[in-house]
Amino acid sequence: MIETNRIQEQLEASLVRGDLAQVRALASSLWLSNPGLATAGSLLSISQRLNGKLSRTTCRLAVLRSFTVEPAVAVLRAAAWVNGIELKTQVGSFNCYSQEILDGQSPLYGFQPDIALLAVQTRDLAPDLWSNFSGLSKEQRADAVNHVIITFRDLVAAFRSRSSAHLVIHNLELPRLPSQGVLDDQDPEGQISALQKINRSLQSLPSEYPGIYLLDYDSLVARHGRDQWHDERKWLTMRMPISAECLTYMANEWLRFIQPLTGAVCKALVVDLDNTLWGGVVGEDGPLGVQCGPEYPGAEFQALQRALLDLFHRGVLLAICSKNNESDALEALEKHPGLLLRPAHFACRRINWVEKCENLREIAKELNIGTDAIAFLDDNPVERECVRAGLPEVTVIELPPDPWQYAHVLRECPVFERLALSAEDRERGQLYSKQRQRTELQKSCNSLDDFYRALGQEVEIAQVGPETIARASQLTQKTNQFNLTTIRYSEQQLAEVARGEGNRIMSVRVRDRFGDNGIVGLAITREIGEICEVDTFLLSCRVIGRSVETVLLAHLIEEAKRRGVRRLRGWFLPTKKNAPAQDFYATHGFGQQARNENGGCLWSLDLAGSRVVCPDWIKVIDLRK
Repeated sequence: MIETNRIQEQLEASLVRGDLAQVRALASSLWLSNPGLATAGSLLSISQRLNGKLSRTTCRLAVLRSFTVEPAVAVLRAAAWVNGIELKTQVGSFNCYSQEILDGQSPLYGFQPDIALLAVQTRDLAPDLWSNFSGLSKEQRADAVNHVIITFRDLVAAFRSRSSAHLVIHNLELPRLPSQGVLDDQDPEGQISALQKINRSLQSLPSEYPGIYLLDYDSLVARHGRDQWHDERKWLTMRMPISAECLTYMANEWLRFIQPLTGAVCKALVVDLDNTLWGGVVGEDGPLGVQCGPEYPGAEFQALQRALLDLFHRGVLLAICSKNNESDALEALEKHPGLLLRPAHFACRRINWVEKCENLREIAKELNIGTDAIAFLDDNPVERECVRAGLPEVTVIELPPDPWQYAHVLRECPVFERLALSAEDRERGQLYSKQRQRTELQKSCNSLDDFYRALGQEVEIAQVGPETIARASQLTQKTNQFNLTTIRYSEQQLAEVARGEGNRIMSVRVRDRFGDNGIVGLAITREIGEICEVDTFLLSCRVIGRSVETVLLAHLIEEAKRRGVRRLRGWFLPTKKNAPAQDFYATHGFGQQARNENGGCLWSLDLAGSRVVCPDWIKVIDLRK
């Protein structure tokens, strides 16, 4: 409590001074020191006082529920705010979720949410299966199960027909003690089996409907203990089933969906070495003397490395930032038999005696990402605090004193959650390894033209379809630097755009002598008469500056001419991150046509006078023909 009071005093002083960077860092420290309803109230009050001065991703969240959720929603708003998300929430009427979903004129649809949560208890949706299972016949039990399955499917179908928002559905919680006692385990058609059948049915919904996600509420309750989770007194008096101690767990679980759905995730995890990746100090214990292996001591560090490997395969880039002798550290990474991670797993390394904030800036520059896309893992609380103070936009993961908990903390961190994985995600580590080879090739060439020709690039342009729409949506959510309008689209929103008359969505895949970069570009256009509007034009940072942007524009122009279009026009809408794209239209012959109050500029090109052509060092394959 003393520590919490100290942080609150410092936070208040920073607010008075107007030191926003320090406010951000201290707000994070306050939440880490005492997450819960009381701290949530303080942080939400601070967010109101700041009145939008801190940059935050805005998200409209609707909560459809069968029980009291307001305290958990308050905790969620505070946790989201600390993690860079400003939630605008609407909580539906108590136990009116069906009416709100089925009525197209309900406040739910008027709110126009980006995300909706469907939080329904088993006892509310399936009262007979929950409270009266023993009194049901075999046929009645089967009918009750089918009724619940059909109800869920009808609600999802109705919601998807009326809204393009993401929908996160709680599955059904299992009872602490089944009504038939231990006999239930002997019965293949018992109470637990019946509810599990419903939950298995729910698992098929995400593959059948775009933008539908399943939250394993039963697993969440089990992880934290069914007895600890419930507060029977609050349930009977307030219809609030979740104990005060577990509100933060509920909010954090919601956040694990909200962060990836809003794009507020980290692209890279930067790790320390000594007493973080392995036990001991490599400079003192030697490269083969540090602790890491399947048995004690060292098993806790191998568990952390296994968690890191899972992130690597999820598309999260790994990097090293360690104060150490590089030769000792690399020898340990290459030769220690207990290590699961090897040098090839790390997209870049900073093993030196430079301050970590400076190294983190260099790592961000080398990976071509913002420092706000980096998470930092270090056992040393002093180093963590220095990074929080010097780079408050970096996500600093708070580690407990006991290394046995490191892997658990990492796995629960919401900034690494992904709700879909593309081929590019799974191969991202290898893609960055190939990128280093391209950089080395460029250094060996005498000119950019020589480099472009030596690359042997091949650009494939295709219409976005069911098999690539997930990657297309991901590009709109994640691409910031070369993105002319930075409009974000969900899969279901892209599907709606594709159905619109005169709309086209094109993807760009790039290959070269070092391999396949995957789908790295996207263009969305709308044609109205003789004018073609560019809604979205973006490229991944992996291929910026390699003439791919000119190839895509040249193809847009060629195809528009073929359809009788006379003018191509599009907005450049400036953000804090898309400066690399600000001169794109001007350098390709477009003229400025209009400006808006936010500094945006509308550019226009007369196609009859266009001189934009595909560079001769790139082979173009048009799969749309």
